[in-house]
Amino acid sequence: MSNSKILVADDDTIMLAILAKGLRSAGYCVVTATNGEEALEVARSMKPDLAVLDIRMPGVFGIEVARRLRESPGIDSIFLSAYADKEVVELATKEGALGYLVKPVNSKQLIPAIEAALERSADLRRLQEKEILLTDSIKSNREISVAIGMYMEKFNSREQNAFYALRNYARSNSQKLVDLARQLAQGGKGREELLLSIYRERKLYTSRRQP
Repeated sequence: MSNSKILVADDDTIMLAILAKGLRSAGYCVVTATNGEEALEVARSMKPDLAVLDIRMPGVFGIEVARRLRESPGIDSIFLSAYADKEVVELATKEGALGYLVKPVNSKQLIPAIEAALERSADLRRLQEKEILLTDSIKSNREISVAIGMYMEKFNSREQNAFYALRNYARSNSQKLVDLARQLAQGGKGREELLLSIYRERKLYTSRRQP
């Protein structure tokens, strides 16, 4: 993905310069850091799309940097390491690494890993957004169901009539149905008065529709 902003962090300044140059030549915007603390500072100010982190950096360990970046501001990472250590790879995977490359590595080897990680990161974000929307929808439906149940119990009404009563009242007051349901869920003295208002409006609406 050209124009994507990539953070590359490595305490090997020669390796860092070579990788940064190669990625820039490929069309990426590259920001760099030479240790963990600097990587965190750069990421928070520059907000890259992906971080490429050396695992064994001085100061803050690369995996810890990745964990903090994922928590805030929500940046995913891939790792570079001079060691193909199974335990380190497992720990990196557990911490959400989207890639792991063993040094020495050049930009031609790194670019496919970056592209795959960017696509995976985008997929994960879409899934998270869908999950949030689904959670909100389920919560809203639950609140509406509770409000319908209140109306049914209060006025010995059928479910369909209770739904219409709530919906029509919300519409006539330029209000979302879920917001009306939340008002009823809050309870207190205002609930009974609100239920009566909804009931009266429903009766009025019904009488107007009768020939």
